[in-house]
Amino acid sequence: MAKAKSAFVCTECGAEYRKWQGQCTSCQEWNTLSEVRLAAARPGASTLGSGAGRSGYAGALSREVVDLANVDLSEVPRLSSTFGEFDRVLGGGLVPGSAVLLGGHPGAGKSTLLLQTACKLAQSRRVLYVTGEESLSQVAMRAHRLQLPVQGLKMLAETSVETILAVAERERPEILVIDSIQTMHLEDVASAPGGVAQVRESAAALTRFAKQSNTVLLLVGHVTKDGTLAGPKVLEHMIDASLLLEGGADSRFRTLRGQKNRFGAVNELGVFAMLEHGLKEVKNPSAIFLSRAEEQSPGSLVMVVWEGSRPILVEVQALLDDSPLGNPRRVAVGLDQNRLAMLLAVLHRHGGLFTGDQDVFLNVVGGVKVLETSADLAVLLAVVSSLQSRPLPRELVVFGEVGLAGEIRPVPSGQERIVEAAKHGFTRAIVPRANAPKASPPGMEVVAVDRLAEALEAL
Repeated sequence: MAKAKSAFVCTECGAEYRKWQGQCTSCQEWNTLSEVRLAAARPGASTLGSGAGRSGYAGALSREVVDLANVDLSEVPRLSSTFGEFDRVLGGGLVPGSAVLLGGHPGAGKSTLLLQTACKLAQSRRVLYVTGEESLSQVAMRAHRLQLPVQGLKMLAETSVETILAVAERERPEILVIDSIQTMHLEDVASAPGGVAQVRESAAALTRFAKQSNTVLLLVGHVTKDGTLAGPKVLEHMIDASLLLEGGADSRFRTLRGQKNRFGAVNELGVFAMLEHGLKEVKNPSAIFLSRAEEQSPGSLVMVVWEGSRPILVEVQALLDDSPLGNPRRVAVGLDQNRLAMLLAVLHRHGGLFTGDQDVFLNVVGGVKVLETSADLAVLLAVVSSLQSRPLPRELVVFGEVGLAGEIRPVPSGQERIVEAAKHGFTRAIVPRANAPKASPPGMEVVAVDRLAEALEAL
């Protein structure tokens, strides 16, 4: 019998070492190496294909050298997930032979989204849903509660990867759903389910099957306390698309964000609403995030952010109060807190407004996380509005990046942002001069500025 081999894998970056050491020299993290024991490939294990002994390889072997110019460029037809927002994040739909990892906090709606997708796809395609966390009766109860069409959906309650692959070889599904990868295990791997070795090898075996059989593989993944996907980083390198479903327990809205996608753009955003009968896609997110109060208050302003391939209008709120502390607080929800401190310094130096004795609280309404710099100008104008206790006009929309020298820098897709604001009834916009259109939309007054001082005067 072949002797089992072992290696030590970093759970943060996936680097491998022959022996244990305290620090990973690749990512400089401490105490992140976990032992991975792998047995030699069993002879005759045809289920995993000819490359079963290669834990990190997923695909058919090619022993012939091919010129890149001669590679077939025919586009692979995509399968619609029946959700427009899901297809948007995927880059146009599900690609046959791809592996998609869906992560999120407990209760975010991962299983609900995939069960809805599987039930609808099963009406016209072969779908196999494998549950390792719930019993078949629990899944059936949820499908009945959500009033989903259950005819045609093949179910399997199993955690053994060998058994799952044997059933998949027999059923030949077009879509294979695994809920979740942390509950799967291989008999040859000597560690508990959910460990680094089991997650890595189980995902590799399932991904190989998906590539070789041209099956769409949908994996559910858990997340850690800081919101990152649990398991070794090599797991994210194996799969083709990594999606994260976000949403707090106090909000009925969920955002699906693409973090990696080999078949489309990353950082694409899809918005869903959790209703009585499951998740429903929101085709106009701006209308939700702009549910503002009737009476305009100081510190409230609407900005246009770019998410993936579309503009979204969101409201940013600022609150300034006299600080009793020697070191005033700087709290930002939905924005980078370090960037807020930098913007306040720019406001003092180039705008002549001092906030060193004020507690500054900033919030992006609706739980949206703004990751781009186009919110800089809107943040500063909201801060000025709260500092001076002067409400801003409801029909005003702002976007633009602010530099350390006080200049207003252009942002990508400025024309599309202005058009989106005009569609929602905004009549005045303060934008960088380089983003100002040659002809403003009907009913829209565009104020182009080069410096922060000009933007403050335009208020």
